[in-house]
Amino acid sequence: MHKRKLGNKGLEVSAIGLGCMGMSFGYGPAGDKKEMIAVIRAAVEQGITFFDTAEVYGPYTNEELVGEALEPFKGQVVIATKFGFKFQDGRMAGLNSHPENIRQVAEASLKRLRVEVLDLFYQHRVDPNVPIEDVAGTVKDLIQEGKVKHFGMSEAGAQTIRRAHAVQPLTALQSEYSLWTRQHEKEIIPTIEELGIGLVAYSPLGKGYLTGKIDENTQFAEGDIRNVLPRYTEEARVANKALLDLIQLFAARRNATPAQIALAWVLAQKPWIVPIPGTTKLHRLTENNGAAAIELSGEELQEMELASAQIKVVGTRYTEQMERSTGL
Repeated sequence: MHKRKLGNKGLEVSAIGLGCMGMSFGYGPAGDKKEMIAVIRAAVEQGITFFDTAEVYGPYTNEELVGEALEPFKGQVVIATKFGFKFQDGRMAGLNSHPENIRQVAEASLKRLRVEVLDLFYQHRVDPNVPIEDVAGTVKDLIQEGKVKHFGMSEAGAQTIRRAHAVQPLTALQSEYSLWTRQHEKEIIPTIEELGIGLVAYSPLGKGYLTGKIDENTQFAEGDIRNVLPRYTEEARVANKALLDLIQLFAARRNATPAQIALAWVLAQKPWIVPIPGTTKLHRLTENNGAAAIELSGEELQEMELASAQIKVVGTRYTEQMERSTGL
């Protein structure tokens, strides 16, 4: 697995990372702990050095899982985690990026992840009640104290990124990016390119849809977020097959899977973009990692661009309320 650099502060990670959220949270019941640890450790064996978690995943249980799984590999891997929520009765209850909460989360995450320093610490969602300068300043202090190495943000707007970056340079922005989620190309990606900030692309496989394994008959488990997302209604799944057909066309040409083509497309957009597909299955992990060896040509990318531009994706990625507040 080759490496990529995020930002200008020397953070080098595997070209594909592993999003660990779904092992504990978001897609129905949590996976078996021993099996999930085995998948995470297999990822290390396959060359993945970049792992993504957050306190809100569970809450807390995903950080604990990742910490236990990666403890034998201290110093060999990069773990990213996030702050920015408040909790009530063990559930997410709104945003909280007040400095005292950021500090509390940092201390708790260090313990759960079993590390001495947080490699990459993201603000999970922008908190409109806390000036971003205060957030960036708090993380800057944590960096100076040796508790955090790199600062990141997630799903932030261009002007907010600029304001934060002026206080404490950002290493990475984590936002959703894939063949069917491309709104960040207009303003966000040019902004972070100008500032020298890397992009960590979550849901690069469209929460599973772009793998070709989900159709209108797929039943999602109780507690699976896709049950409430507009883009995953039965009608939307049927309507969006046009994009899937395009991906499958290129997969057949390259003797690859749709998932590998979808990930190869993300990798081809910029050399400082790192997708973090999630999985709970060993064979899917291996399949996803195979995308790093697929280099789409300029002609293929242009053909995909022209064809996909004719396809209208049906359904928004989140509900309106979730767009404002969710940590997913």
